[in-house]
Formats: sequence, structure tokens, C-alpha cells
Amino acid sequence: MKNFSKYVGLDTHKDTIAVAIADACGGKPRFYGEIENTREAIHKLVKSISPHGEVVKFCYEAGPCGYGIYRQIESLGHICTVVAPSLIPSKPGDRVKTDRRDSEKLSSLDRAEELTAVWVPGKEQEAMRDLTRAREDMKEFERIAKQRLKAFLLRHGQVYDTGRCSWTQTYFRWLEKIKFDIPVQQIVFQEYIEAVKQAQAREQSLVKEMEKALKDWDLTPIVEALMSLRGVKLVAAMTILAELGDITRFESPSQLMKFLGLVPSENSSGSKTCRGGITRAGNSHVRRVLIESSWCYRFPARKTAYLQRYAEKCSTEVQDIAWKTQKRLCSRYQHLMQRGKLKVQVCTAIARELVGFIWAIACEVTGKTIISAR
Repeated sequence: MKNFSKYVGLDTHKDTIAVAIADACGGKPRFYGEIENTREAIHKLVKSISPHGEVVKFCYEAGPCGYGIYRQIESLGHICTVVAPSLIPSKPGDRVKTDRRDSEKLSSLDRAEELTAVWVPGKEQEAMRDLTRAREDMKEFERIAKQRLKAFLLRHGQVYDTGRCSWTQTYFRWLEKIKFDIPVQQIVFQEYIEAVKQAQAREQSLVKEMEKALKDWDLTPIVEALMSLRGVKLVAAMTILAELGDITRFESPSQLMKFLGLVPSENSSGSKTCRGGITRAGNSHVRRVLIESSWCYRFPARKTAYLQRYAEKCSTEVQDIAWKTQKRLCSRYQHLMQRGKLKVQVCTAIARELVGFIWAIACEVTGKTIISAR
């Protein structure tokens, strides 16, 4: 434990920051006041709290304000922690919440070492995270545009009932044949089609940017190794590593599973044991792509030519892990389905086990010794 003379709690907002200070020797935290959320005001605050240059501990909750405050305070030679909001202890009977009380609570809990810090990415890592999240947003815009187009067609009795998949070239050729008697409706119809095409173009443009950015990324070897796994390609692999960074910092795969919220929740007391659905804690972006990838394991294990092209770029050890993953998870999927489990439950269980293999591949690429595989 490193002792600091002062522990400063910051309750950050877009325009203001509430500041409270707790002395290391104990006592009730004192409210310093509110300052503007600007670089100049923060610099002045740090100099005021530490006039002689003694190291002070700052903390604030992770939120929409990002990591700018963290980086500025660290550059001034002090220690700053970004705290996980969902893990801050709270009193059930405390129903009063103000900025002042929040800042005082942060400083007091930080002094007592009862706060949980989140991992703060570097600037390059944060840029990759912004890129993958932007692609995800564009994909969501595309989904909404498609839904609105289909809803418009359904209202006017136009249903694509050929039995084939939608949004293929054949589907768009079918759309070109649809005509409406009223000119205004034809214009509306065409605008909906253009909205879909524009959303698709934007999403594909960002995928190309991801391919370009991958060439200069320090985590590229791990990304390429993860692409040897079934169901994990460029978008999924880059999303996982952009959100989590170097996953070998986790001591075991079980720790990573807990971090991603893929483990069952539990509410047990005495002789009663009650387990529920997954906790859904941690990063939802990674959890989503992992569950999507797990659907690929509903088919029998097979080394396809497509997978082999990616696997051949990796070491023999990584290829062995990728094949072991297929055999294990494909068999596991069928076993759980035969037990009568719901498909969504099975895919969640497969995603949880997939995390362990992803962790093992990352350790193999970086040369880290695998201590535990549980």
C-alpha cells in the first residue's frame, strides 16, 4: 500500500467538477468546492491541493467524460484512479444524493481502499476502441433502416415470400420492380432504399478502415491468431482486443469470464443455493460479439478451406488450440441441446468457454506461461 497525504474525490460532470478531500490521518472528508471542467481549472486545482509537489491520490467515476482528467492529473505527477461506478459500496438506507456527498464519499472510500479501478486504455488503444464502436453504431443504423423499409413494405402488402434470404442482390432486384400508384409514396420508398444502402456503405467503409489500422497496431499478432478460431474474424477479433487490450493481464480465463459477465449470478443463503442467469457485468460489446460467434459451433467440427487460410498464418501451437476449440465447443453445443437447454442458453455457455480458448491463444502468442486453464 502506498500512503498519500490526501485523497481527492472528484464528482465529474460536463461543465463542473465537485471536489472533496480526505486527509490520510483520518477524519471526515471536507468539501473543497466546485470548479469548471476545463484543463485550466483542473491544473489550478492540483496546484492548490499540492502546493509543495507532494503526491496526491485523485479518483473519479468512469463515465461519458472519458479519460482526459485521468491523463492530465497523471501528467502532473500525481496518481489518479478511474472507478467502476457499479462497484461503489452504498448504504441501502441512504436516500440523499448530491454532488457534494458523492465527492466526499469517493474520497473517503478511496482512502479506505474500497473502490475498484477500471483499466484505462492508452490513446492508441482508445482510438481503436472508438473505431470498432463506430462500426457497431453504423451496423445498428443499418439494422434500423432495414426494419423501417420492411415495415413500409408490409403496410402496403409487399412481402418477399420467395423463401430466400433478404438483402441479397436478388432481393434488391425485387425491390426495383415494386411500383406505387401515388408518386409521393414512390419517393418515400426510394428514400428508404437509399437509407439502407448508405448505412451499408458507411459500415463497409469503417471495416476497411479497421483493416488499414490493423497493420500498425501492436496487438495485430493476437488479432491474426484469434482469426484462426471458428466464428472469430476481423470485426470480432478487433472488437475483443480494442475493448479489453492485452487480455493476458488476467491471471486465468475464469477471471476474464467473470469480468465479461458470462458467469451465472447467485443468491445463496444458508442451505439454500440459488443460481440465475449470467451477471451481465463488464463490457457488453465483447459479450455481444462472443455470443454471436458462439452460434457457429452449432455445426459439426470441420477444418474448412476458409479457416485453413487463416490458420496457416499462425504457429502450430495456435492451430492446435483452434482445432481443440472446435472439437470441444461443437461437441458441447450438441450435448447441451440434447439435454433440452434453450438455444440462447447453449450459446451463452459456449461463449463462456470460448473466452478460455481466446485467453489461451493470447498467452501463446505473447509467450506468457499458462498457469491455470480453469
